[in-house]
Amino acid sequence: MTANDVRQVLTRLAKEQSSSTVAIAHNALTRAIRHAEARDLVRRNVSALIDTPHGQIGRPSHAMSFEQARMLMEAANNLDKHRLGAYVALCVQVGIRTEEARALTWDHVDLDGKPDADPPVPPSIAVWRSVREHGDTKTLLSRRTLSLPQQTVEVLRRHRERQDQEHAKAGEAWQENDLVFCTRLGTKLDAGNVRRQFRVVTKAAGLGEGWTPQELRHTFVSLLSAAGTPVEEIARLAGHSSTRTTEVIYRKELRPVLTRGAETMDVILG
Repeated sequence: MTANDVRQVLTRLAKEQSSSTVAIAHNALTRAIRHAEARDLVRRNVSALIDTPHGQIGRPSHAMSFEQARMLMEAANNLDKHRLGAYVALCVQVGIRTEEARALTWDHVDLDGKPDADPPVPPSIAVWRSVREHGDTKTLLSRRTLSLPQQTVEVLRRHRERQDQEHAKAGEAWQENDLVFCTRLGTKLDAGNVRRQFRVVTKAAGLGEGWTPQELRHTFVSLLSAAGTPVEEIARLAGHSSTRTTEVIYRKELRPVLTRGAETMDVILG
């Protein structure tokens, strides 16, 4: 394989895929050849000699408005119709990553809390795992325990009741993995399962099918920001390693007019 071979392949890939996808493919190839270098299987890393070509412009991520989020929650609360309803409610109201939600187990969910403790402990989830390799979360800061809104607690209780019914119906075919979100046989949901079922929920909510599960996290961050939550607190809740990730990548401005500056100046100089 020559450097020109790598350039040709990446150029063809760039004609159909986004720049981020091309960069991921290039990085993966470079790392694979680096391992071969370390074992004296190749003389040089030809992939490292090539600049990554620019791909197509990907679709920018969106965040739902207050009204859209309410419409989505109304549809998601219909658990008899939408198996992914509790998943949607949890992601949009708590902001966990889709990969974290797919790996969440019931032993990491506390729907009762400890109201008599000092101080009282609210209902919560422990986000300690993901579907990534080895089950690790994305970063060390991604390991966090998050309080649950009361609405999410009620949705998860109903979700567990329905899951118990599915367990009984499946009988010996059920595979016990203690997963909060699983198939009708108790097995893991893959990303394709989640995307397809999520589109059904957004369509039922009147929002169309152009949304992705990842945008629930964008919505969580943006709704908190629009409500005046400090970005440092949002970063901790989202498990971001820095506030820059929260501000630059996830936060979308939901208000058409920024008013904080004018309001503050009215107080200071008015």
